[in-house]
Amino acid sequence: MSIRHGLLALLERGPRYGSRLRTEFEARTGSTWPLNIGQVYTTLARLERDGLVVQQGADEAGHVLYALTDAGRAELRSWFIRPVERSNLPRDELAIKLAMAVGAPGADVRAVVEAQRRYLSEAMHTYTRLRARSLAEAPAHRDEVARLLVLEHLIFRAEAEIRWLDHCEARLLRLAEAAATEPPPPSPPPA
Repeated sequence: MSIRHGLLALLERGPRYGSRLRTEFEARTGSTWPLNIGQVYTTLARLERDGLVVQQGADEAGHVLYALTDAGRAELRSWFIRPVERSNLPRDELAIKLAMAVGAPGADVRAVVEAQRRYLSEAMHTYTRLRARSLAEAPAHRDEVARLLVLEHLIFRAEAEIRWLDHCEARLLRLAEAAATEPPPPSPPPA
């Protein structure tokens, strides 16, 4: 997730101060990816250092306002048209957990799968309720549509992970069945 580019996108609407950017970022993403205010100001300092934003005075409350530069606008346009690469995937804790559980003598892999499936089902129900509420209010504003898109992404992602867990469980069952039908290994000859 590029906080850097997310802040540039919010600044395209006009000058903003840090805590307002944080609030707008969280609203736009349905509070799915909360930001630490320190993270916002650290990112703004880097953007300023890189010539992508400039300080543009202060509002009536004394908040320092940041605005996009032409270079910031160009970087934002470039980011929007650049595909998100999936070649350097982050480590997935669930995939690692299952891979390790398969080889661990005391691990109940089916319990790991079932616990994750329950968690995802609950999360999916929450996301689905939020989406239904959002749709009932007939999203008309861009921020509402953006929030809806994020919620739908989370729903589809949870569905995909549940399908993968179903696949894992089926593979493990086939493996267990195959192991049950294999003849036992020969006993070593007596010494």
